[in-house]
Formats: sequence, structure tokens, C-alpha cells
Amino acid sequence: MRQNHQAFKQLPPAKSHNTEGKNHRTMKRSFWRFSYTVLTTFCLLGLTGASATEDKIKDLELKIGIVQRFGAQPTAKLQLEPTTGDRLKLKLIQGAKQQILVTQSPVKLETVMQALPKPAIEEVVVLGTYRTYETAEDSAEKWRSQGIEVEIAQPERWQVWAKRDVYSTPLLRRLLFQSLQTKGDKLAYIDTKVLPKVPRVSWVVNGQRYTPNYVEISTTKNVIRLKQGEKLDKSRLYAGKINFQPNAYGTYTLVNQVSLETYLRGVVPNEIGTNAPKASLESQAILARTYALRNLRRFAVDNYQLCADTHCQVYYGLNGTDSKTDKAIATTRGMVLTYNNQLVDALYSSTTGGITASFSDVWNGADRPYLRPVVDAPNNIWNFQKQNLKDEKNFQKFISLQQGFNESTWDTFRWYKETPLNEIIQDLQKFLRAKNSPYAKFKTIQAMAITDRSPSGRILELAVKTDIGIFTLHKDEVRSAFAAPRSTLFYIVPLNKGQTDLWGYAFIGGGLGHGVGLSQTGAQNLAKLGWSSEKILQFYYPGTKIQQLTDEVKF
Repeated sequence: MRQNHQAFKQLPPAKSHNTEGKNHRTMKRSFWRFSYTVLTTFCLLGLTGASATEDKIKDLELKIGIVQRFGAQPTAKLQLEPTTGDRLKLKLIQGAKQQILVTQSPVKLETVMQALPKPAIEEVVVLGTYRTYETAEDSAEKWRSQGIEVEIAQPERWQVWAKRDVYSTPLLRRLLFQSLQTKGDKLAYIDTKVLPKVPRVSWVVNGQRYTPNYVEISTTKNVIRLKQGEKLDKSRLYAGKINFQPNAYGTYTLVNQVSLETYLRGVVPNEIGTNAPKASLESQAILARTYALRNLRRFAVDNYQLCADTHCQVYYGLNGTDSKTDKAIATTRGMVLTYNNQLVDALYSSTTGGITASFSDVWNGADRPYLRPVVDAPNNIWNFQKQNLKDEKNFQKFISLQQGFNESTWDTFRWYKETPLNEIIQDLQKFLRAKNSPYAKFKTIQAMAITDRSPSGRILELAVKTDIGIFTLHKDEVRSAFAAPRSTLFYIVPLNKGQTDLWGYAFIGGGLGHGVGLSQTGAQNLAKLGWSSEKILQFYYPGTKIQQLTDEVKF
């Protein structure tokens, strides 16, 4: 964050404002991709080199982290069950020892905090903390360009770590940290944890307890039921196998090994719903397939590929599968979205607020030519070339518009939220502490101002004047720093509520999510108007085309 002392010369005075309103992905990825073809990736995954596209699709298996940090809570528990008439097969691995257990009964997993003979020390050099993987990846690439080997992790927020097997001793970590401080880096820090106890997971199988470090779970019918929650009342059914494995944070991850097309059965209905029109379902299926294949390295630090929530794509296994979404997946089988024979960065969000954003409007990194501002309407209702939204008057006029957009009838298309100053301060302090920012110690806010917008209207810089100085929030940081905004497409108005002092701010904006790429809401409207999936995707991703997954398609 950089200081901005000029931002407040023209700040309007605090005033009442009773306006009413209606109430997840990156750079060129040269490090990961090296222009590998799809065939190369299949080989890396240990698959056969079958030449037919159909065989590749059939054989491609993904690794999805369905429970990412089991053991972080001392009371956490899970239960694995076979379906009726089936049996669980458990391959328990502890060091060089292996044991195979078979049971028809449920298997319970319970967390036990194990005292150590002497406290263990876990330590990493954290080079940055970020809201999204996209921003973390851009940061990681910059560190690599400086000759520092790094890895991307997600203990809670996304972080870039100095690579642990390179900076493997306290001395090496401190030498790196000192060199960064010498260069003026104020955000890097050494995260040191002293652990008198560590979580171990106890497996209760047929009345006996086991504490393996790694377990492979399978069934004859290739379906496993997983129950979670205090009362084990949240149940989901997963196809394929499940692995229980340690992660980078001293806890454990349950990883679902599942075929690509079966994975999509658990994504499409949970991302866009089952009642969406046919063409929008097909568009979502193509994007979900493309996104999965483009992001296989996202959780390399933890030895799996994708998560099951909005940091990747929402995936609930076989829960919620539906004949309409299954048909859309089958109809588009093997289809991906490409630009110059490369898989696109298939970003999408719930609601754009009437205009899509460029990649660099939200995250750091190189723009993609197919991710650029598109007025989200079936007809030309706003001349973007003559009235781009970088201008504040144009922006506020645009936000005042309600009708004629693809999303006009949705609650999240436009929104208005008033937030008292004490809540804004608490949210900002929490955000700054997570970033290890020196400004986390501020006590009061004197004023806030949006100092830069992109042509699509997204906030690029928002300056905050406090009792200890001025700091600036950039791009997607704004959504992390405040509770009120549902996107970065908004403006703020100071409120005093009849008081002399500043009471708080009104956040007035539109959209839900980052706004880059397809609008799931907008796509449904276009489908209702008779647009095909191909036309919908070309509308939101100009210059792209739908291709079958072949050796010509590059990652």
C-alpha cells in the first residue's frame, strides 16, 4: 500500500444521504505451463496416452480437496459410510507400514490433540497475504523473477511463502527476511508457531482405534458417503475414491479422486442452479470444464488440485445432481473454451452489475484479450466508448440505471448499504492485521475517498485517512477490507445522520462478485432470449471459440 496525501484536498463534507437502492483465476503462467499441451498434462497425471479425445476425457481424474483442514478444530469429527450393500476398503499407511481394513459399518474420524515430548516449531517466511489466488500468483511470479523460490499456500487467506525446502533452516529464513527488510519490504514476516500439541486423527473402525497419517478409501460401487458437523448431520455422497492426507498446515485434507465429467455433475447445479435455461447450463458446463483444466496447479503445495468452494468452483459431490444439468454436461462433453488454441482463464461470477471487468481491474497481472469490459445487456443501452466509467459522473449515472440490463430483475444488480464508522474501523483493522500492515494500529478514520477507477468502473484505489496516516486499498482488497460492498463496482457517500461528526458511509453499487467474464445471472437472461451457448460465451469472452479437447489445445 502506498500513501496518498493529495487524495483529500477535494473531499466533500460529511452530509446526510438518504438515497434508496435495491438490497472464484492469472498471469501468463509461464512457470506452470511451459506451453504444455493437453496430452503432456495427461501424461503428468499418470494417464494413458490414448489418442482419442473420448478416451482422454474418460480417463482424466481430478484431485479435489473436499475437507481442506481437518483437525484445525479440536472437536472436529467426520464419518465415512458405504452405501447400502457395499463395503469400505481402507488402506492405512503409517511410515513404511501398511494395513488394509474392510468394513460394512460407518468409520468415525475424531481429532485428538497429542502432546509432544518437547514443543515443535513450525516456521515459514510469509512474503504476502492476499484475498485471491489470482493476486497471490502474480506476486509469486514477481518473487521468482527476483530469484526467490516460492510456493502458494492457503492456511486461511492465500499467502506466498518462501519455498520451505529451499529456506529449510532458521538461519536461511532469517537471512532472507533481513535482506527483504534491507530492501524496504514491510509486509514480509516470519511466521513462527511453537506447538506443544499437534492434532492427530483417530480412526474408529469396527470398534478399534487407529492413527494413520495417510489413508486411501474406496468401495466396490465407487461411491462413498461423508458426514460432517457437530452432529454429523451434513451428508454428501462422493463418486470415486477419497484420500486422507497431511497438508502444509499441520492438519489433514480429504481429497476426492474423481473423473472430470463426474466432477462437473457436482459443480454445474451448485454454481448456476438446476432451473437455469438450457443454453446457460451448457455455457456453465463448458466454463467449469475449462476452469478445472486450467487450474490444476492451484493447490500443489498440498498435493491436490482444486478446492470445493468459491475459491475454485462450488462442488458438492453427487448431492444436487439433476437430469437437466447432467444433460448439459453430456451435450458439451469434451468441449472447452479457447483463445488461440489455449484454454482461456475461465473466470465467471454471479452478477456483474451491468458491465464486466477486465482482469487487471480486479487483480494484478497481465490482461487477457478476451476478458475486457462488456456492457451486460442484450441491446446497446450505454455507449461505453464515449462514456466509460472511469469518470465519476459517468459512473454514478450508470449505477442509477435500473432497466434494460440482463440482470435488472435480480436483487444483487443494485444495492445500497449504510455502515457506521465503528464497524468500518473494526473491519479495516482486521484486514490490515491479516496483511501484517503497520497501519493496523490506527484508531480513527477521518475520511475515505475513491481515488482511481478503471474504465469498467471498478475501484482501483481507495484512500483512507486515519490518525496515523493515509493508506490506500487496491483493487480486490476493497472487498476484503469492508463488509458492505458485494463487489468493487460502487461509490461511497459520507453520512452524519444529523450529527456534527462523521457517522459512517453509504456504499452504493451493483453486482455480486468480481465481475470478470460471464455473469451467471446475465447468461440466464440471454438464454431466455434464445441465445445459444456459443453466442453467450462469445458475448462474455470476445474472440474465443468452443473447441473439443484435443492435442492442439494448450494449457
